[in-house]
Amino acid sequence: MQDIKIWIVEDDEDWRRGLVSYLGEEPGLQVTLASGEPDRVRGALRDAQRDPLPDVVLMDIMLHGVPEGIALAEETAAAGARVIMLTSMEEKDLILGSFQAGAIDYQLKTDFEGLPAAIRAAARREAPISPAAAERMREEFRRLKALEREFETKKLQDLITPAELQLLEMVDRGYSQSQIADRQFISIRTVKNHINHILRKLGVPGSKEAARRAREMGLFRPGDGGREPPE
Repeated sequence: MQDIKIWIVEDDEDWRRGLVSYLGEEPGLQVTLASGEPDRVRGALRDAQRDPLPDVVLMDIMLHGVPEGIALAEETAAAGARVIMLTSMEEKDLILGSFQAGAIDYQLKTDFEGLPAAIRAAARREAPISPAAAERMREEFRRLKALEREFETKKLQDLITPAELQLLEMVDRGYSQSQIADRQFISIRTVKNHINHILRKLGVPGSKEAARRAREMGLFRPGDGGREPPE
């Protein structure tokens, strides 16, 4: 069985040297390039027709103070190599950027003892995600979901006037159109016009659906939603 060919892209010379030594003691693993210079790596990629690509590339995200490793990972993955990102940092946006660039795993440098297993899994065309990366991705997806909800809430707030929102609160509390008209001292025709206007804005089929959407978005005043109307 052939050795797994590895490139190490790391600009910290001491850490790179230690990693080469550590992986060199692992059976079946062979480091064929170790460099912290993006230009050298890009040159090796251009020479891939003459010198075969490695099976796995360990790519440091931060090279000379900038996240150059993400762009380099994209070029390397596009050439056909399996890329594992390395970093001592835990920024969520860099993790997502790494996977968007085509990396298959993300390893913290403090967990270097897990690198041999990650390399062998990558060479087998498996794509396990380290627990640290998985948790940070979940956190980021939760953050993005919250931002999406905030955006949708703001969009709804901009669409609905305070008077229309008050009407929706009454619908949500179970008031009929005639009860709303009586309490607001307006005609049922006016109530119907307001409701039709709201439905067109929100693109929903009925007033109850519109009221439920506003409630789920948290637009009603605390304590008002869900109460039954007086007899």
